[in-house]
Amino acid sequence: MTAPVWLLDVDGVINAKRPGWGGPPLRREVYSAEDDYAYPIRFAPALIVRIKELIKAEAVEVRWCTTWCPEAYRLERLWSLPPLGSALTRRPLPRGAECWPLKLAAARDVVHTEGRRLIWTDDEALPPPGPDRDALTADGRGLLIAPDSRRGLQPEHLDEIARFVR
Repeated sequence: MTAPVWLLDVDGVINAKRPGWGGPPLRREVYSAEDDYAYPIRFAPALIVRIKELIKAEAVEVRWCTTWCPEAYRLERLWSLPPLGSALTRRPLPRGAECWPLKLAAARDVVHTEGRRLIWTDDEALPPPGPDRDALTADGRGLLIAPDSRRGLQPEHLDEIARFVR
């Protein structure tokens, strides 16, 4: 059985102001050559451990689905992740809400073109209840999680993902 594809956003999902997880967050800066700016990144180390465990077990295929896609290698280096795929390849990549249709198209490709199960974690871009959401989650083929952007993904979200991939 092929592992589900996990479309993983960064800001508001991994990078969060108060990520919790029972310990203090780590704060680092990641330089963006595109913006010539060092962005602050706050994250829970335990979240990164859980993501790495799922990747190592080959339980998921993680693909970045974030405005960080052009420079995702910088995040992979920060978190000691293997090179991951990128769901967003358009250059220049639009920011904010202008990027949401591209993210939805990537999710549709996973489900309808590739015929794969989908995990999509994004604090802003998930479709609301209705036909788009129904098409992605019908028959249990998709798990969509919209964490609180101040907290990002929490342990219960990773537990839900672990159950989904079993």
